[in-house]
Amino acid sequence: MVEDQRYASYRPDVLVYQSEPLTANLTVTGRLKADLFISSTGTDADMIVKLIDVLPGDETNPLQDLAKQQMAGFQRLVRAEVFRCKFRSSYQNPEALVPGKIAEIAFKMNEIAHTFKKGHRIMVQVQSTWFPLVDRNPQKFVDIPSCVDADFQKATIRVFHDVLHSSHIELPVLK
Repeated sequence: MVEDQRYASYRPDVLVYQSEPLTANLTVTGRLKADLFISSTGTDADMIVKLIDVLPGDETNPLQDLAKQQMAGFQRLVRAEVFRCKFRSSYQNPEALVPGKIAEIAFKMNEIAHTFKKGHRIMVQVQSTWFPLVDRNPQKFVDIPSCVDADFQKATIRVFHDVLHSSHIELPVLK
């Protein structure tokens, strides 16, 4: 979970949103909330939201950098959460997505206590799979543990961020 997230930010199926370099330290503490508006060609989907601290391009490597990791531009995972869309209204009564119809996927993420330092950037990555950390979603409203290979299908997932469907993540900023 501490792996540099640059590998994901280069993938064409991962949405990446990044701030400008911060002009002052910014402390985020409390519960994060993701609120996404999506549509899918399938009847289920997973949404993974990652909050990342991007180190400046001139960040120096620590003296004991045993892995020889390049710290300039390092994308440090701060928090991440996976949400299976069929549980968007209830964990007790899952419901299928309607293909092509926009659905709001709002969920709470883990709590945080992190200071983004001056010069760092805040990044949010949104993706629909995190295999092998999370089991694969067949993109179909089924009992996933009993799926067979034939149950898995491709799906196109769209994330909306317009006036009526303002996908966002809420950060509880300490003032």
